[in-house]
Amino acid sequence: MARTRAPDHETQRDQILELAAEKFALTSYASTSMINLATASGTSKARLYHYYESKEAILFDLLDRYTKRLMLIIAEVEGASQRRKLTERETFAELIRAFLSEYETSHSRHIALLNDVKYLAPPQREIILERQRDVVAAFTRQLTRAYPERATGDNQTALTMMVFGMINWTFTWLKPGGHMGYREFAEQVIGMVDHGLQPLS
Repeated sequence: MARTRAPDHETQRDQILELAAEKFALTSYASTSMINLATASGTSKARLYHYYESKEAILFDLLDRYTKRLMLIIAEVEGASQRRKLTERETFAELIRAFLSEYETSHSRHIALLNDVKYLAPPQREIILERQRDVVAAFTRQLTRAYPERATGDNQTALTMMVFGMINWTFTWLKPGGHMGYREFAEQVIGMVDHGLQPLS
């Protein structure tokens, strides 16, 4: 007979993932052991194994949930933009705002996504990489709709990656409570994209 899960099972898993993400970001995934994670979680190694069978399983669940969250944000922005009848440029601006809003509260998860996918087993790695490609494709699609005069042919992906270059590394220098907040930075990025991608004269 299968053992029933405690009512707080998912809450405990959420807490483990949060602490693991912080630990991976602080000391690197490769340097973190299950004992380190158990200590950070305030539990025993045996109890940690009750929730996850391995460190790799923790990393995959962390990245799986985070990339699903990013895809959900894209769907929410697209749906809300249709309901509000926004222009394509306004929709792309909303996408930038939404991603930077998420990045503000997901520093450690984002670091894991940028640095630690390579540690996953090939089948799991491909799931995360495919979802990352879906995120890039969604941004490319919306950027092309917003700036059709500039986002043409082979430069569509390059322009998309230019945008990600502006927003993906904010965790290294844009700190909550600093001189510039994430909302203000989002408007700076939107302004730079909007003016920079105007048709060339």
